[in-house]
Amino acid sequence: MFSRLLEDFIENLRRAITAHKIVVFKFQFTLWKRVRKYGACCTGLTQNVDDLLQSHTARTMLANSEFLVMLNQAATDRAELARLLNISDNQLSYITNVDFGRGLIKCGSAIVPFMDNFPKNRLYRLMTTKLSETNVA
Repeated sequence: MFSRLLEDFIENLRRAITAHKIVVFKFQFTLWKRVRKYGACCTGLTQNVDDLLQSHTARTMLANSEFLVMLNQAATDRAELARLLNISDNQLSYITNVDFGRGLIKCGSAIVPFMDNFPKNRLYRLMTTKLSETNVA
C-alpha cells in the first residue's frame, strides 16, 4: 500500500515539475525574443550545450542570440554548434581540447577566437569555479 502511494506521489510530482518547466520555458522563450526590441539582452549560461540542443525552442534561442561565448566543448556539442552557427573546422579547433580561458566569441555574424590569461590574484580566487583554487576546498 505504501509503495503504491509513494509511486503515485512521485509520478504526480514528476508531472507537476514537467508542467512547470514547460511554463517557465515558454516564458523564457517569449522574453528572449521580446527584450531585444527594448534594447535589453538576455543572458543564459549552461554547463552542457547538449541539453539545449535537444530542444527545438532552445536551438532557436541559441541561433538568434547576437552574442555567445563558447569554451571547450565535447565532440557531439561541437558538431551540433558547427551546424547551427556555421562554425568552420578551423574555428572549431579553438573549442576542441583547449585550456581554460580559451574559446570562441560570436558577435553578430563574426566569430573570433580569444585567449584570456587572467592573473591568479585575489579577484581570480573570488571568481574561479575550481574548488581546488578557493579557500573553500
